Amino acid sequence: MNLKSTNMKQKLIGPFTQLLPMTGIAVKGAVKDEELVVIENGGIIVENNTIIAVDTYKELLKQIDIKNTLLEEVISDSVCFPGFIDSHTHICFGGTRANDYAMRNAGKTYLEISKAGGGIWDTVTQTRKASILELEDGITKRANKHLKNGVTTIEVKSGYGLSVYEELKMLRAIKNVDNRIKADLISTCLAAHMHPKDYSGTASEYLEEISISLFPLLKEERLTTRIDAFIEEGAFTAEVIAPYFKKAKEMGFTITVHADQFSTSGSKVAVDFNAISADHLEASTTEEINILAKSNVIATALPGASIGLGCAFTPARKLLDAGGAVAIASDHNPGSAPMGDLLTQASILGTFQKLSNAEVLSGITFRAAAALGLKDRGVLNSGFMADFIAFPTANYKEILYQQGQLKPNMVWKKGTKIA
Repeated sequence: MNLKSTNMKQKLIGPFTQLLPMTGIAVKGAVKDEELVVIENGGIIVENNTIIAVDTYKELLKQIDIKNTLLEEVISDSVCFPGFIDSHTHICFGGTRANDYAMRNAGKTYLEISKAGGGIWDTVTQTRKASILELEDGITKRANKHLKNGVTTIEVKSGYGLSVYEELKMLRAIKNVDNRIKADLISTCLAAHMHPKDYSGTASEYLEEISISLFPLLKEERLTTRIDAFIEEGAFTAEVIAPYFKKAKEMGFTITVHADQFSTSGSKVAVDFNAISADHLEASTTEEINILAKSNVIATALPGASIGLGCAFTPARKLLDAGGAVAIASDHNPGSAPMGDLLTQASILGTFQKLSNAEVLSGITFRAAAALGLKDRGVLNSGFMADFIAFPTANYKEILYQQGQLKPNMVWKKGTKIA
């Protein structure tokens, strides 16, 4: 059964104590809280998965045909937002990396953890052992937890398969789950996550094999339209990844990049290949910040990785002040970002980077949508997908103030209340 499609008559939902449609804000640059539109006692008219109108509840009551409109009343204090969007996750995986976390906090280095059997390759091994049904079960549980926390659209990467067969298994699992759960999953192929330890050829030979053997199957089975790569010391260099990205672009794939996590060069690759986003950026310097800000690449901060690794945060404040676009994502993965709580992480990033409420909320709504190339969600406006959430408070500022501990108590997906 496909839960994606619904058919409903027109209905009016509200009144919400405050409704923040996240409209009228640019994708790029700093944002002051005064720019936020706040509709007091707001409402939303929905029909066939789509928003028809957003206004005060009183005004919308004047517009509807009361006999042919369902009234879905919200009777308690509530603040309504667009559904949150997590534009970077790795929630398709097998096993756990709890041992890595304990060793890291005990002072072990990345290399020491890797030599002890940990690191990304540990997850690759465990993911390869998992059946497709086991992967689907894990994705479903993690995605539904996200949805309960107000995240209605979730990007999901492969990258723990690192062979044609295993990457296909992961991407098929993501597609299967997307077809039967209520949240929307946006898949990304991250076969260029690291050079597989069991691959005897060079990094260039591995990437060539993936581009020749896997890319056509991604198209044929409609598994993804997005290609990602980890540009980093110990992963893939800018020079080695260039032919891979060139092939991907020739075949019509959208490019995204794991960039500047521990060393720089990835952000320049992202700009050179007109990537839709450059994600991580914890190591970015003034030079990288400036080239990103002058481009159309969305800079995606991943505070979950900073928290998990105990390292610097993405310089979101400097990126915004330079005129860049900053999305915020969880990086939910079994190694460096096991928390997977987008709102908590975004709140913490806001504290350390001195981001306004408007900048944080933009980063997990319409700017995150831009990082995925999605133009039908992220704001509450006529013609947009009817994905929205409500928190049990009368003041939207309470949400980030409580650092993710105030959770939404109502979630609508395509106009249907699901939580």
